[in-house]
Amino acid sequence: MKLSDRQLGVVRSLHAVRRDLDARFVGRSAAVSLLALAVVAREHMLLIGPPGTAKTELIHRFAGLIQARRFNYLLTRFTEPSEIFGPLDFELFQQGTYQVKTDGMLPEAEVVFLDEVFQGSSAILNTLLALINERRYHNGARTVSTPLISLFAASSELPEDPALQAFSDRFLLRLEVTPVGAARLPELLDRGWEQERLRLLGAEPPMLRVEQLRELSDVLRDVDLQPVRGMLADLIGELLAQGVTLSDRRIVRAQKLVAAAALLREDGTARPRDFWPLAHLWTEQSDAALLRDAVYERVIDDGGEPATARRSPAELAAIAQHEAAMILSRQGAVARGSVIAALRTINELLTDARTHHPAAHPTHELIRTQRDRVSVLLDQQP
Repeated sequence: MKLSDRQLGVVRSLHAVRRDLDARFVGRSAAVSLLALAVVAREHMLLIGPPGTAKTELIHRFAGLIQARRFNYLLTRFTEPSEIFGPLDFELFQQGTYQVKTDGMLPEAEVVFLDEVFQGSSAILNTLLALINERRYHNGARTVSTPLISLFAASSELPEDPALQAFSDRFLLRLEVTPVGAARLPELLDRGWEQERLRLLGAEPPMLRVEQLRELSDVLRDVDLQPVRGMLADLIGELLAQGVTLSDRRIVRAQKLVAAAALLREDGTARPRDFWPLAHLWTEQSDAALLRDAVYERVIDDGGEPATARRSPAELAAIAQHEAAMILSRQGAVARGSVIAALRTINELLTDARTHHPAAHPTHELIRTQRDRVSVLLDQQP
């Protein structure tokens, strides 16, 4: 399939959106690339990391640049469904009809961001499950189609409750978002002030319309995946053989991500270099490094950009600090399994740093320090 001039124009406008966001947000290139991919594939993404890492602002800016109706909310255990889906329509209720007013609420949004999503009640999450899977909202006795393109959610960590696994699995893309390291603080301050200055000047015109984006999504089905289907099957088989957890849903929908990556490369035929989104397909965080290495090996062998395939020393150090902080900040006794999982992740980061950045000795030392801090918890186990 050859992309039309109109379709190429949409892809290039989306690249302009990415460049704008890259210029404004420090250390968020991976998130920006995945945002663009998610809206083309019409898939949902989960961002894992602490508060204060610009997740809300990034998605707010992205939605504005594609002229999308947006809805964002911070969920807590006490959030009521009416705060998300809309208040009761009292006039209809007095006439014997139960229905909520959805004006300006989540059911009418095209891009949604829900912070601390797993804190939501079962009533909220069950409604969201149907909405993000079928893009339908059950409003009383009526079922209505929703214009949702993608739902982006954030959480400080993945849920351990098995009851939340079905909901969690609907987020096909996963990304760990860590605070900007000390080495980039001057850059963070400069860009942060620029963000504030532009906010005071008012909204800027969008670079793309949602209608154009939908047209691009419609041609996903025409992307030729045949040249990579065998290699994709081999990759998935290799990962499963190594114990990586991937549901049938994730395996099948992986093809959609590859097709979207090909479109963003302005090509109607997929190549192995288009596998890069699959590095974010993991279910368990402990599988992330293994998945990433297997995927990027194929990407680089096909001439994919190594810069997008390797994390910088600063990123590796920041992730190690975040992993250690998360486990050390827990109140009360920490389960032995959680400590071991954190140590495994930090050891993988150290291996990554030694393999791909052998001269980055300060990074090696910093990651070892974080590992030692977490190891102390094992000595405290009963």
